[in-house]
Amino acid sequence: MAVIKILKKHTVFFVAAFAAIFTCFLVPPDKEYIDYFDVNTLACLFLTLAVVCALRNIKFFTILARKLVLFTGNLRTLFLMLVVITFLGSMIIANDMALITFLPLGYFALHSVGKESYMAYLFILQNISANLGGMLTPFGNPQNLYLYSYYNIDTLEFCKIMLPPFILAISLLAIACLFVKPYKLAIDKEFPEKLSTKKTVLYMVLFALSILIVFRVIPFWVGLSVVPVILFFVDKDALLMVDYPLLGTFFFFFIFAGNLSRIDAVNSFLSELLQKDTLLVSTASCQVISNVPSAILLSRFTEDYPSLLMGVNIGGTGTLIASLASLITFSEFKILYPGHSKLYLGLFTLINFLFLAIMLVAAKLFFV
Repeated sequence: MAVIKILKKHTVFFVAAFAAIFTCFLVPPDKEYIDYFDVNTLACLFLTLAVVCALRNIKFFTILARKLVLFTGNLRTLFLMLVVITFLGSMIIANDMALITFLPLGYFALHSVGKESYMAYLFILQNISANLGGMLTPFGNPQNLYLYSYYNIDTLEFCKIMLPPFILAISLLAIACLFVKPYKLAIDKEFPEKLSTKKTVLYMVLFALSILIVFRVIPFWVGLSVVPVILFFVDKDALLMVDYPLLGTFFFFFIFAGNLSRIDAVNSFLSELLQKDTLLVSTASCQVISNVPSAILLSRFTEDYPSLLMGVNIGGTGTLIASLASLITFSEFKILYPGHSKLYLGLFTLINFLFLAIMLVAAKLFFV
């Protein structure tokens, strides 16, 4: 049972490992393997995840979000606030971390006012917020960080590409919140968590350093020399909490994608397919193998990075496996609100494919 639990929790990691090992038989390891790996992406991802874990350990995001929730006076405004917090949070701390941090807050808020029946709808909107909110920044989604580094995209160009779908996404989410009735709420203003000022300042400095590395202002080896050392002495648990299976997934998919690009038949097929419609192919790919693997794999076969970038972000909506973050949300929902999984999955599929259809049509007609 323990093995099955691990396999379920890290399915994509094990699939990536199997795929990498399988292709090693087709393309035996040689010196060209070294060129497969984007060390800068792996370093940036590790550093940002480590600092975010440290901030989570001092309840920074929970306290900040609760203070913002206190401004709400009714259920509709509460929904909007939680969706916006998750949406903006994913731009700063990545989509999976935003969900891990803010989903329990959504449960806490609804539970405290006796509105648990709205939990499925709230969690689904928060999930979409996390997947689409991170699209605007290079570090907002793991696939963004990879493509930003792989294609060496200018920061302003990156934001310019992703701004139109970003605006559409937040507009659709705001409209979705209007379907919630504005019931009056009375939220308890007292909560036990107290923020450590010294640690908050230190971690924010480390986070700023990580962002400067993402934007190529400071070389990644500087961060690797500073951040882990400081966290080891201040909060070594943060280093243990880093999502190493996600880093491992990147590692194995680098091998898988690199090997496939050296197989002539696969190279020709995928290159021709992407040449016809990069946006549609990348979006469809996400529905089957998730957005991060799609970004790593397809980047080897196209130079149309604007369409690929947009496709693997929009493609985060749709099926439950289109984004790793969606699996996190479903897992949290089952734990916090057991016995309602079928309701959640049905509503999730309906709302996600509605968002996917609108975003894809808009991207095809106006954004690409």
